[in-house]
Parts: sequence; C-alpha cells; structure tokens
Amino acid sequence: MTFAPGMFTPAPGRGSLVRMLRTHARIEVSLTLRHGEQVLLTLLIPLALLIGLSLLDILPASSLGPVSRVDWITPRILALAVMSSAFTGQAIALGFDRRYGVLKRLSATALPRWLLVAGRLAAALVVVALQSVIIGVVAAFLGWSPSASGLFSAVLLLIVGTLAFGALGVLLGGALRAEAVLALANIVWFVLLLAGGILLAPSSLPSGLAHVVELLPSGALAEGMRAALVDGSFAPGPMVVLAVWAVVAGAVASRTTKLT
Repeated sequence: MTFAPGMFTPAPGRGSLVRMLRTHARIEVSLTLRHGEQVLLTLLIPLALLIGLSLLDILPASSLGPVSRVDWITPRILALAVMSSAFTGQAIALGFDRRYGVLKRLSATALPRWLLVAGRLAAALVVVALQSVIIGVVAAFLGWSPSASGLFSAVLLLIVGTLAFGALGVLLGGALRAEAVLALANIVWFVLLLAGGILLAPSSLPSGLAHVVELLPSGALAEGMRAALVDGSFAPGPMVVLAVWAVVAGAVASRTTKLT
C-alpha cells in the first residue's frame, strides 16, 4: 500500500543546511559567552587596554603622530579583539571539544564536517560583531572619532580578519592536544600582541622586521584598520594578506584537523 507524501509526521530526514548552520552557530555563541575565561580574553582585556592606553600617557608621542591616543589605539584594539575571539578562543575551545569527544559525537550526526567549521566561524563573526559594538561605544565615550569614509572598509577587514584568524584557530586546535593548544594559543596571543604589529606599529620597527610584521595577520589587520578608521582609506595590501592567510590556513586545517 502506498501512502501520500506528508501523511505521517514527523517526517524523518536531514534538516535544512541553513537551519543547521544557524543552530550550530547559536550554540557556539552561547557557549563562548558563558565561559568566563573566554569573556575575559575576548572582551575585558581589550577593554582594559583601550581605557588604560587612552587615558594614561604610556604610548610614545612619536608613534601617535597627529592623532589622539584613543584614535590611534582603537583600531588596534579592534584587531586584538578579533585575534582573541577568532584565534585564541576558537583554538582552545576546539582543542577541548576534541578531548571530550564532542566533535566525534557531532560527526555522527547529520552535520557535515564543513558545516561544523562554518558554524564555528559564523559564531566567531557574531562574537566579533558584539565586541566591536561594545568597544566602539566605550571608545566613543573616550572621545574616539573614526573616519566615516573608512567604516565600510573597516567592516570588510573585520570579516576577512575573523575568517583568517578563525582558520588559524581551527588549524591549531584541530591538530594538537588540548593542553598544548591551551599553552601555545596563549603564547602566540602574547607574542602577536607585543611584537605582531598591534601595540607596536610596523613603522616604529626596523625596516626588515617591519616588512615581516606587515605580512603577519595581526599586523595586516591592525594596519588595515588604522588606514580605514584614521586615514579613511582602503589599503588593499592588508586585505590580500588576510585573504591569503585565510585560504592557506583553511586548506591546511581541512587536512590536519582530527576528531579526537
């Protein structure tokens, strides 16, 4: 006997890919915001640096140029927020998800592997958007006045930067043991903060080292954000650097990421 389609409910089968992506991303965002260490790393530390470096006379005047301290530091703090959430946070979360068998269990569901990664990157984009709004509001209270003509370029850089750092986070968190990921991700975060073009502009470094820093994702994002929000211009170089990092890291991560 043949029954008409839709006669029986519920109808088994895989759900919509868009719906699965939205649900997975929402869960990842919720888990990130509930994690105290993640919130500290992704939001409170950038806010503390923003307020401290804007109000205190710490930065050398030679590095600021004609702009105010808050105008100079805010684009770099936005870059730091992207690195914190998309790279360090994602790498640590992925490493411990593998350790506790989360990915192994999820791989047995209808979620394809690429959607697991896409959901994490989508969650990182949502967290970065929230961070950017909060940091922008605090910076505005401190007197930040970004260039209106560079806002669109800044948004594009934040998106591409999130994808680049997210791919690097998946690469690190998907290949090493959780304990090694925890240590290495935090070490890389500190190194890039101090010497990767975020707190120290490439222009203040020796020429040879400056060229290397500009090719790092941290230096490219920080300099691109500075050009967009301070100068009001679009710098294609940083965008290309970030796109290359995103493609290369994503391709390598797709081959090296382990489920356990």
